[in-house]
Amino acid sequence: MENQTLEADTLVLEGLKVTPQSSIPAFTLLLLIYIFIMVSNICLMLLICTERSLHQPMYLLFCNMSINDVFGATTIIPPLLSDVFTPITERYVGYIICVFQAFGAHFYGSAAHTVLMVMAFDRYVAICNPLRYATIMTPRMVLGLSVWAWAVPFIMVGILVGLSVRLSRCRRVIFNPFCDNASLFKLSCESVLINNIYGLGYTVVLLGSSLGSVTLTYLRIAMVCLRSKNQALNSKALQTCATHLAVYVIMFMSGSIIIVLHRFPHLSDHRKLASILFHVVPPAMNTVIYGLQIKEVRQKIFIMFTRSQRMEGK
Repeated sequence: MENQTLEADTLVLEGLKVTPQSSIPAFTLLLLIYIFIMVSNICLMLLICTERSLHQPMYLLFCNMSINDVFGATTIIPPLLSDVFTPITERYVGYIICVFQAFGAHFYGSAAHTVLMVMAFDRYVAICNPLRYATIMTPRMVLGLSVWAWAVPFIMVGILVGLSVRLSRCRRVIFNPFCDNASLFKLSCESVLINNIYGLGYTVVLLGSSLGSVTLTYLRIAMVCLRSKNQALNSKALQTCATHLAVYVIMFMSGSIIIVLHRFPHLSDHRKLASILFHVVPPAMNTVIYGLQIKEVRQKIFIMFTRSQRMEGK
């Protein structure tokens, strides 16, 4: 009975497909990227939390993105690192662990959209209603937006993965570098019509609301900037908005490529690579784009760096 239970709850994971010759370079590259993601995001969050001048809604909302990037990278990269030196025939994963990883992978992608949506709203208020910014973006509003950005994807992804968990299993192999929702319901021989309907609706609602709200927000911002003759206001607006849009485009394109490649089964290897890059490229790029492009953050980093250099010189 114990052996049967163990067999039923143990899955075979395809994992990261690398040749023996490329295993060490692949491991080293992934490890360095993971360390960079963790160090850069954590340091930026600590900087925002410790510097009073950065206790502004824009930076506090950005902390949500850094937390999500750390969470998303940790969900995927460490298991991939462990797979590099593990033979394919010995890559086992418990079903419960697989479910949690699938939830984490989809939660990261969904929260990336909702966090960027609330950040776009913050920019909209700051540029289109500057005189009312302080009264609208109160600490309570920032907290409420942050809770909304986490609660919505938590509920949506919970339902998404829950619909897959309810199915019985007749297969044991996960044909993917890591566990995701599609991998879970493909283990079943039952009808997955409900899963497909909800999954399609979930994708349309999330991507549609994200793209629609960000597009409308920045169209409105562009109209305000075109009507305004304040060059300083326009310059600052363009800087912060361009930074936000760059992050959004990278995230949106990374996710859209995976969705498109799902329609072409013969490009499954390309889809698997794209799914890994989705959890690697945006988290690595976000802190670079925000940390180096936003003047206030860049100045604080420069001051801290020069201060440490002086202390070492003494």
